[in-house]
Amino acid sequence: MKEESLYSIRPNLLLGFHGTDIETATKVIEGNNDLIPSMNTYDWLGHGIYFWENNEKRAWDFAEKIVKEGKIPAVIGAVIDLGYCMDLIDSAYLEELQEDYSFFKEAIGDGDMPQNKVTKSGEVMKRDLDCAVIQYAHLINLKTEQPAYDSVRGVFWEGDILYPGTTLREKNHIQICIRNSNCIKGYFWPKMKTCGQIEDLRNELENKLNEGE
Repeated sequence: MKEESLYSIRPNLLLGFHGTDIETATKVIEGNNDLIPSMNTYDWLGHGIYFWENNEKRAWDFAEKIVKEGKIPAVIGAVIDLGYCMDLIDSAYLEELQEDYSFFKEAIGDGDMPQNKVTKSGEVMKRDLDCAVIQYAHLINLKTEQPAYDSVRGVFWEGDILYPGTTLREKNHIQICIRNSNCIKGYFWPKMKTCGQIEDLRNELENKLNEGE
């Protein structure tokens, strides 16, 4: 069990980007709705609200991939304070998660261990095992009356190799999973999308709504 140190609370604010559709984005940014935490068994960093750290392009790619037919993709920007973060870029938290896996394995016993799903290209796109272990780590904190994590942060190597001889990949990124919504200090329209482009998206949305009347 990792003990809190002088550096457990992450300082400063950072920017995150969340891919969604224009209707949801408008409601959230205008303060009429909140983002709903993801609760899938395969979530990469456990359950919570997901953001791409400082990576607006990946948020747009994701939005364009997931929005349903007839909806318009959009991206929400967020100002985030990670608070007490299970930072899986930090060796101390990696060691803790490794220990939590041992406890989880013991708790499972003869039951079926969740498995990460690997695609034909070798990428892990559904992380049932990682999600289960991270959620178990949160449960351990709760049962032992340790402070709850406000967020989880992790780095992922994804996509094709950038060029021969390198280990860099096309879609390397950092994800943030927010468990405590108070860590989200505010939402905004990404600036590059405000110079007339947001208005175009809204007009397109209004036209689609009018067509449905």
